[in-house]
Amino acid sequence: PGRITQHIQSRNIDIANASVLILDEFDKSLESGFDDEMAVIVRSISTPKIVLTSATVLADLPPFVKLKHPVFLDFSSKTDVPSALKLKCIRATGDDKTETLLLLISKLGNTPTLIFCNHREAVSRISKQFADFKIDHAIYHGKLEQPDREKALIKFRNGSINFLITTDLAARGLDIPEIENVIHYQLPVTEEVMIHRNGRTARMHAAGTAYFLLDINDYLPGFISIPFEEKITNHFKPLPPVKWKTLFIAAGKKDKINKMDIAGMLMQKGKLEKEELGKIEVLDFSAYAAIKSEKFDSAYRNIKDEKIKGRKIKMALAS
Repeated sequence: PGRITQHIQSRNIDIANASVLILDEFDKSLESGFDDEMAVIVRSISTPKIVLTSATVLADLPPFVKLKHPVFLDFSSKTDVPSALKLKCIRATGDDKTETLLLLISKLGNTPTLIFCNHREAVSRISKQFADFKIDHAIYHGKLEQPDREKALIKFRNGSINFLITTDLAARGLDIPEIENVIHYQLPVTEEVMIHRNGRTARMHAAGTAYFLLDINDYLPGFISIPFEEKITNHFKPLPPVKWKTLFIAAGKKDKINKMDIAGMLMQKGKLEKEELGKIEVLDFSAYAAIKSEKFDSAYRNIKDEKIKGRKIKMALAS
């Protein structure tokens, strides 16, 4: 909201003639912290139709929204359709819950997994443990610079990492249907937070599992109902190497470079077969390409001095 407000006030954009205003995740964008910015946006549109969408609702809407004769549409299922989401409660057997997390990760293997924490400090602490055990992962929270957040999501989407340790910043807005597991390393503080965290998996008719990790003295809050607890009994086994590595390219859309340019260079000069080249994402000033791990070094040697569209561009392993 703040960025849009800046553009409106600087007259970079004019939305006066816009006819529809859609506020996705409206229970967050209309929270008290965004009142001033959201009021500017709403008042900048002459006579908008307003659509508010979210998996959870806000009890009281701020006055500036001015909904007149609203129509409520509820798309949540009211039938007894079996849920594709499984809920499991894991009780730690020792004093260190991180040890239980590592055992669970070892049991799950290299499957796409979001690990939720309530605080950035916990994210950093778990990340250090994962690094000690040589588990490929990334972190995601509001203190990171935007390019670092983008890189973490890109590597998660293309399979270069399978574990993303995050705060609730990643509970909304991520569209990664292949996430198989959600782990609540720290318990959600409200039912709304739990709903949005769990909503990252079992999407688009796929199945998924949400794990709630409990310390010896922890207990589940009333809004979580799981009939029995489980304990992890396996021993930690190192995870197999990830199948993909990500190539960073220091040029993007603003440099007139597209996916076909990158794919052509990697297949012709890098001598990669089609199945050895994964997801390519091009941003404004950078691009990322997934390459099969066992082919990355040879491909990089072949292309490190190559040009794209006649320009020498920096390329490196995205760390």
